[in-house]
Amino acid sequence: MSTVFIRQATYEMATIRGTVAEMLSSAEAPAIRPGSRVLIKPNFLQPAPPEKAVTTHPSILRAAVEFALDQGARVQIADSPATGSFTKLLKKGGYTESLKGLEVTIGPFERTTLVDVGEPFGTIDVASDALEADVVINLAKLKTHAQMMLTLGVKNLFGCIVGLEKPKWHMRTGVDRHMFGRLIVSVYEAVKPAYTIVDGILAMEGQGPGKSGTPRELGLLFGGRDAHAVDHVICLQVGMDPETLETQRNAREMGLYDGSVHVNGDLAILDDFQFPELGTLTMGPDFLGRFVRRFVIQQPTVNNQICKLCGECWKYCPAEAISYTDRGISFNTDTCIRCYCCLEVCPHAAIRARQPLAGSIIEWLRSKF
Repeated sequence: MSTVFIRQATYEMATIRGTVAEMLSSAEAPAIRPGSRVLIKPNFLQPAPPEKAVTTHPSILRAAVEFALDQGARVQIADSPATGSFTKLLKKGGYTESLKGLEVTIGPFERTTLVDVGEPFGTIDVASDALEADVVINLAKLKTHAQMMLTLGVKNLFGCIVGLEKPKWHMRTGVDRHMFGRLIVSVYEAVKPAYTIVDGILAMEGQGPGKSGTPRELGLLFGGRDAHAVDHVICLQVGMDPETLETQRNAREMGLYDGSVHVNGDLAILDDFQFPELGTLTMGPDFLGRFVRRFVIQQPTVNNQICKLCGECWKYCPAEAISYTDRGISFNTDTCIRCYCCLEVCPHAAIRARQPLAGSIIEWLRSKF
């Protein structure tokens, strides 16, 4: 049975340093030996200031780095952001300033190693640095996710898929959330971090995980050896049935997690956390397929008054379902796979997920009968 810590916390270094150290020095935490190579994997989705709650807060990152350095480790920080330059991300996110004076290597993942994760995916290119480190510390962010409902500890390791390999795997799993959840779990198990901390001090609700989401102050930090257990507890905390999170469901089906967890701290279930709307209908009969995709299931929509035509969405779209003119962008609902990478990478919060009227009516009827 795994232990999951829940601690009330703020981003003040005077307090967060002790909270992170408590978690990383607990009985279940990894033994960090002098000279060992420690990789810290934050959530570096895109350049964004800390108050947007898009990325792991710089204070938590500094506290984890300080702890590892105090044990005599050689520390590396790495991730594979979805968009934006790494230098811009460090500066805008407050990391350049917060990591000043620390002897640490920081940069994007570049080298990859083929890992056989078994059926149905076979071999996957995973960041070599994540596989070669003696200890991986996973620093995730508590955020909603337009495709997967929440992005927590397990999904943070999907960032170990480097660069444009991520949208390729989105395309391969298509509209099947359950299959994408299995892929995420497979990547997590390939890397198998030694400890996971999830930043829920300033979390994100609504239309996450990018800038369309809404910051929500929870004042909580979660930590544990097994990210499946950490994610389980967070689901309970925000008022969500863990079995409805696809990474949880897949982990149980794969025999990786049985739901046994010991909570060290106060679990106070929220009843007003705002989740993204996920359409439950993803496919219909062949003869209704086009109608269902256009008028029933959830789809991305753009506010062209906000859109700056920067190109991040159409460059990243794995299905090449976005077209553009000088008047704005539009989505091909027949080819769109509803991965919401566009919403995730949009730096201007111009894209949201919306269910068409017909789909909303069908969902309402389904809930009544």
